[in-house]
Amino acid sequence: MRKIFWNLLGSFGVMFAILSWLQESFLLVFPLPFLKGLIAFVSGIILYFIFPAKIND
Repeated sequence: MRKIFWNLLGSFGVMFAILSWLQESFLLVFPLPFLKGLIAFVSGIILYFIFPAKIND
């Protein structure tokens, strides 16, 4: 259970960092401040199911 939590948190962090980088380079504009976090959360869940969920111990 703890591994799932850390993988989800890591996926969210990676997507938030990518979105922040895109925002700082003016390739992406968020009209509302909470949208970046919401998009990072949704795309982080998608990223979790694509990559870390496939890795076994």
